[in-house]
Amino acid sequence: MGNSQDINNSFLETVKFDEKGLVPAIVQDHETGKVLMMAWMNLESLQMTLEKQKACYWSRSRKKLWLKGESSGNMQVVHDILIDCDGDTLLLKVSQTGGACHAGYHSCFYRKATDELTMEICDTLMFNPDEVYGKNS
Repeated sequence: MGNSQDINNSFLETVKFDEKGLVPAIVQDHETGKVLMMAWMNLESLQMTLEKQKACYWSRSRKKLWLKGESSGNMQVVHDILIDCDGDTLLLKVSQTGGACHAGYHSCFYRKATDELTMEICDTLMFNPDEVYGKNS
């Protein structure tokens, strides 16, 4: 049986952010179960996601909040946010508009290994990133 005491804590109290104040979030299509991406969330982005029901992440490279789809239009409507048993990983179940990947694919996991030296594209290209983000994005 699960620990019923876990339910007595608030959701935000249960999340274990790392030493940088971040928690990994795996993002999954709520209908198909396909993994779309992995991103980082901080407390502020998680609170915004809970409030707006649209995925918001923390960009480690840009050091700012990142509302998914703010520049591309490829938003993620959040249906569920699950937390793992240790409280240190989140799973967001979303409806994805367009592609989740900045490279234009439906999923960020668009390449698969064919052997130890080669790989192939295994996903659908949804948009041209040069047209959406401009050249050199």
